Amino acid sequence: MTTVPNPAKVSIGLRQAAHVGIAVRDLDRSVAFYQALLGMEPVVRDEDMHGPGFAQSQGLPTTKLRYATFNLENLGIDLIQFQDPVGDPSQPAANRPGSMHLCFLVDDVPPTYERMRDAGFGFLGRPYTFAAGEVNPADALGTQVAYFNDPDGTNLELIAPRGGFARP
Repeated sequence: MTTVPNPAKVSIGLRQAAHVGIAVRDLDRSVAFYQALLGMEPVVRDEDMHGPGFAQSQGLPTTKLRYATFNLENLGIDLIQFQDPVGDPSQPAANRPGSMHLCFLVDDVPPTYERMRDAGFGFLGRPYTFAAGEVNPADALGTQVAYFNDPDGTNLELIAPRGGFARP
């Protein structure tokens, strides 16, 4: 288990993210999904990593994986298929501790939602606009969101912030 350092005693000060890594069951299927979602080719495709040093850095006895990388304007997305050892699928969900979600910034959620739905993307529910009495802080009012999953269940979000809320 990870310990939680006392923030009064230490502040590392990380300020930028380089990439997010998403473990996938089938790299080719996931690459096709993210190609359709992002409208781009991966910058790296079907590369591999293995060896005892890399395995040790991952906390695993052995490691062999293949991966692909998509570079957005502000973040890389690494899709990683572990071939050895193959892991059990997780059960991600918005309310499960340890689950994460990756959020994509759009100008307007409803038309993006419609375009994606028409293209075959499935959503967890209809788009939602943050309303008075349901959200705090007040500058989140009017923010639009919609949630969907990738082929392995990774939670994904579309967001169109209003005001200064959720802008990087």
